Amino acid sequence: MAHSIYRTYQALSTAPVETLWQTLTNLADISTWHPLIDSTNAPRGLTAKPGLIYRVIPRWVPIPVRIFVERVSPNELISIRMFPVPGLEERVVYRLDSTVWGTQISYSVCLRGWLSPVAWSVLRPYASKVAEAIAHAAEETAAAALPSKPSKFEV
Repeated sequence: MAHSIYRTYQALSTAPVETLWQTLTNLADISTWHPLIDSTNAPRGLTAKPGLIYRVIPRWVPIPVRIFVERVSPNELISIRMFPVPGLEERVVYRLDSTVWGTQISYSVCLRGWLSPVAWSVLRPYASKVAEAIAHAAEETAAAALPSKPSKFEV
């Protein structure tokens, strides 16, 4: 029997779309904000592009997972596919949409295979935090890039 689990989580960010996009595509730093990833073999400066294959080490099990970047639409969407173990396939889509209130970040995850219920029981608490983690990381980056204003009380 084939199992399939699909969920989408969203967050709103005040960071510019370009900063959010840079946060998503900077593969070497993904472990600094992603609640499911402990490390990656992506070198500094490497950004997501279709056909790219790299590895990550998940936080919950120290087994390297190969990631295949399927699709990239700059400043809009990244789609990746993972095959962590036989019996499990994971597809993740990150989407950025501009709104009047800021940028909406969507993180969609689809698990397929007979191991998907087991994997989902481990991933679920973390998956719900990914979109907010992207927003927080990008907002910190945007705030750090702002010039500091001198206080009106400084002489």
